[in-house]
Amino acid sequence: MVENYLPAPTYFILLLITITRLISTVGNKTEHLNNNSLLSSDLISRHNLLDDPESLESASRDFGNLVHHLPRAVFHPRSPQDIASLVKTSYESPVPFTISVKGQGHSTRGQAMARGGVVVDTRALREENNSNKKKNIRVIWREEGYYGDVGGEALWADVLREAAEMGVAPASWTDYLYLTVGGTLSNGGISGQSFKYGPQISIVHEMDVITGKGELVTCSSHTNSELFHAVLGGLGQFGIITRARIALHPAPKMVKWVRLLYNDFSAFTKDQERLISINGRKHNNNDNNDDNVALDYVEGMLLMHQGPINNWRSSFFPLADHPRIISLVTQHSILYCLELAKYYDEKSENNVDKEMQGLLEGLSYMPGFYYEKKVSYVEFLNRVRSGELKLQSQRQWDVPHPWLNLFIPKSQIMDFDSGVFKNIIFKRNITTGPVLIYPMNRSKWDKRMSASIPEEDIFYTVGFLHSSGFDNWKAFDAQNKEILKFCNDAGIKVKQYLPHYSTQEDWTKHFGPNKWRTFLERKLQFDPRMILSPGQRIFNKD
Repeated sequence: MVENYLPAPTYFILLLITITRLISTVGNKTEHLNNNSLLSSDLISRHNLLDDPESLESASRDFGNLVHHLPRAVFHPRSPQDIASLVKTSYESPVPFTISVKGQGHSTRGQAMARGGVVVDTRALREENNSNKKKNIRVIWREEGYYGDVGGEALWADVLREAAEMGVAPASWTDYLYLTVGGTLSNGGISGQSFKYGPQISIVHEMDVITGKGELVTCSSHTNSELFHAVLGGLGQFGIITRARIALHPAPKMVKWVRLLYNDFSAFTKDQERLISINGRKHNNNDNNDDNVALDYVEGMLLMHQGPINNWRSSFFPLADHPRIISLVTQHSILYCLELAKYYDEKSENNVDKEMQGLLEGLSYMPGFYYEKKVSYVEFLNRVRSGELKLQSQRQWDVPHPWLNLFIPKSQIMDFDSGVFKNIIFKRNITTGPVLIYPMNRSKWDKRMSASIPEEDIFYTVGFLHSSGFDNWKAFDAQNKEILKFCNDAGIKVKQYLPHYSTQEDWTKHFGPNKWRTFLERKLQFDPRMILSPGQRIFNKD
């Protein structure tokens, strides 16, 4: 290979030149395609693509409701082979057309769109399987344990339902379950369990992937490993996930769910870091392992006077306590809520209260502001769903969502608090949606995968989950930009989760020079004609 006999800097320069030329060539052809509708009627008919106004309009929207790009056509596949055939047609065309995959459309900045190209709507695969009573989720047993073979189009909510019937479940989840398996694995898949069990990309053992050449490839950490690691967290740039084999563990029955209030950010973060360090050891199922008396979930959030005490993510605080919590928020401007959960079953039920008490001993939360619930495991994991349904009934779900999700190094989280939470957020006084903040252990992430995270052993995720009207979303967007500018000016080494950058310079900074080089190499290897996921705006002039 070239890199075997060229100095690394020279090789990297040549690689960048090659990529730049490809981007320019493909970009110019794609622009020509977009302007002149060169995705022919014959091709649309041959692949049974849809180009009616209703289908195109639906594919031009996502959860963010901020960006709208019309595709040339929409594809409702009936099998993974249908998708592979479409991608291969594009790859072999003199002028390739771009292809994006849309599952639930939960992206917020048009990442699943394909302006002038084809959007593959994988909901059709779920409907096909349901109509034929075919399962896209199969629980299987191997000598080393249980696994789930899951279609990329499957919803995590359905994975939970099917697996729980067998008494098993994945260990790592997202807070919201009505997302597709392929979608979260293309990004990372994080929540309060990630500090202990890792992100969802860390529980995958094998995948079937359609590359940008239209090849359907089975890959794992041992077979076709470069593709396996590229696709996990790869933002859809290297392949389309059609099946994932995920690790399953015995499912707990119940959850002890606790919230604690703080008025001091330093104490709040110190306690979070202490709790995840206790839980940072490798998880196993041995009864005598210390993990059995440790927490399974740690998150945190802000309570501010312009937002409700309870929000759409969950109703937790009793109504009788709302006045005194509001009084504290008024007094301190911001409160910090630490949210914890410990799983248990019939065998451990008698000890769960004592174990939780031991874990909370020495924490610095405000006396008298301890709240707890005991709920079923399924209810806890699906806790966001009731809030979604309520907002849907009030027609407040399909609104703009100018979200911003960040990873912040532990060493700079105090600077972030003083510059963002206590300054920008406080002064602008517009944040009404949930603001999440919780730490994770870098050791639970595999550096071979494409996901980009801070270099420090502990880093925080901060999520501004704004909802707005169609007339004022730009104010939230301006706040997001101010936050990013502050981080840049203050030297905070922030990385976006679910990133949306607009320049190659920003993407290079996001990945860092070494990971960016690997990203470029993998793109040339698995999607050399820049066909997949143009809405990410990494290699395509979308």
